[in-house]
Amino acid sequence: MRLSRFVLCSLAVAASPGLAQVPPLQLPAASPKATVTQTVGLTDVTVRYSRPAVAGRKVWGALVPFGEVWRTGADENTTLSFTTPVTVGGKELPAGTYGLHTIPGEKEWTVILSTQAAAWGSYSYDAKEDAVRFTAVPREGPLEERLLFTLADPTDHSVAVTLAWEKLRLSFPVEVDTKAAVLASLKEQLRGLPRFGWQGWNGAAAWCVKNDIALDQAGEWVDRSIRMNRNFTNLTTKAALLEKKGDAKAAAELREKAVALATEVELNQYGYQLLGQKKVDEAIRAFERNTKDHPGSWNAWDSLAEGQATAGDRKKAAASYEKALAMTEDEEQKKRIRAELAKLKP
Repeated sequence: MRLSRFVLCSLAVAASPGLAQVPPLQLPAASPKATVTQTVGLTDVTVRYSRPAVAGRKVWGALVPFGEVWRTGADENTTLSFTTPVTVGGKELPAGTYGLHTIPGEKEWTVILSTQAAAWGSYSYDAKEDAVRFTAVPREGPLEERLLFTLADPTDHSVAVTLAWEKLRLSFPVEVDTKAAVLASLKEQLRGLPRFGWQGWNGAAAWCVKNDIALDQAGEWVDRSIRMNRNFTNLTTKAALLEKKGDAKAAAELREKAVALATEVELNQYGYQLLGQKKVDEAIRAFERNTKDHPGSWNAWDSLAEGQATAGDRKKAAASYEKALAMTEDEEQKKRIRAELAKLKP
């Protein structure tokens, strides 16, 4: 079969260096890339690296010499990224991406985070670009054939960056001021669409009250929410703020005003919130108010019965459960309520 002149010319061009760009073949990498991310509060901590294998070689003190700067991986610079400021090695670092290098030792390692994060390995490492440098102590662990980074033991404010390769483990903590990060995020979010609804301002204020931070700012936010739409939710947030600031009388007065605006669902949820806070008497008053405002609701009577049972008043709890049982048409609820009544029998 004869090829056309066009095809022959095309093949000639493709085969001629400098005349055409031929894409390289995609083949498995000797040290495959990997990424691991852990969210701490609102902060994403991410390690990007390549994973060399032991492959029967002596690693520590040979393949990876002691006393020399190591890329802590293979190929491109291993990097460690944070989406908010963090503290590493006792130093606060701005949000960003850092090159991770180490200097392995027989008994102690030096860990380095560099402001240069786009290098190939550690060949161009410069100590003047260090963001932080600290020491960590390695320990022995089970065999790990390929280098592995994990983000272990996450809490609301910290995570441990852990390297495992061959039979060695090295770990160091990354700490996050989660309250400060969330507060900064709330301020930023309230510059966007959430600023146009009362819910965003109230939600931000409620978070501050719950976490006992920026209470003056919380007062400004909840007042703005109330001006936009005065309702049960933001009035109870303002009441909680007043109580947090020590004005229990004003808080109680505001809660009364809030209850007058509550829907059945809101008042029911509020009662359970009080139960969770061990304010049983206040919870019962909220549930009683709900049965008064919604006497035909089986759910209102059922919740009141739970509050009364929590207070140890078996007789009243049984009476309230009987009312709920008579009102509901849901067979599963009837079965559950009958089981609660059985528990109240002497």
